[in-house]
Amino acid sequence: MPVEHDHTHGHEHSNSHGHGHGHVHPVNFDPTAAEPDPFDAAPEAGRAYRIGIGGPVGSGKTALTAALCRALGGELNLAVVTNDIYTTEDADFLRKAGVLDPERIEAVQTGACPHTAIRDDITANLDAVDELEARFPGLDLVIIESGGDNLTAVFSRGLVDAQVFVVDVAGGDKVPRKGGPGVTTADLLVINKIDIAHLVGADMDVMTSDAHRMRGKLPVITQSLVDTPDAPAVADWVRSLLPVGAV
Repeated sequence: MPVEHDHTHGHEHSNSHGHGHGHVHPVNFDPTAAEPDPFDAAPEAGRAYRIGIGGPVGSGKTALTAALCRALGGELNLAVVTNDIYTTEDADFLRKAGVLDPERIEAVQTGACPHTAIRDDITANLDAVDELEARFPGLDLVIIESGGDNLTAVFSRGLVDAQVFVVDVAGGDKVPRKGGPGVTTADLLVINKIDIAHLVGADMDVMTSDAHRMRGKLPVITQSLVDTPDAPAVADWVRSLLPVGAV
């Protein structure tokens, strides 16, 4: 599903939000600040709960998505939307892994930096969610996986109800203290691949303490999908968000 940037669809998200020619983005070096969300939060009634999974390239977003499908697919009516710039590789990986019925997985090809499709123009992802909800009435949960992006990449609340941001130890123990809205404002920060921390010289005490310092009261989970392939801590966090009766 390549992004065509057609704004004539029926979703009610106006494009009169200041993105015309001549607009100015003020310089902001606050590591906790995100750009204003161009969309209002989506109405919650009558639809699936939507969770976004974002983070840098190679941090383990697709592996976490697969783990959550394994953990939750037997108890929830679940579907997935993946985002890649040029390919459908992440969707293909999930289908080949057999974590869900292939019909429950939709792929979006963004054709541009991933944040454009999860924040700036969410049309293609909303359309993919609509297709899944029409195909599988009564969905409890849709997981929307972003393509790999940088520390500023966050989802629009017009697209998701909650966001997980995934970093990994191979990026260095300095990543959490570098901040960025992904690290500081996501509803959950996951520090992934902790089983290889000793191999890449990442100090987990530093990494976790910096993460908590940057995020205040927002939760942080450290995990290894080698040691815990079904991501039990993240799966429990997801369960805690869903309406009573969904699980």
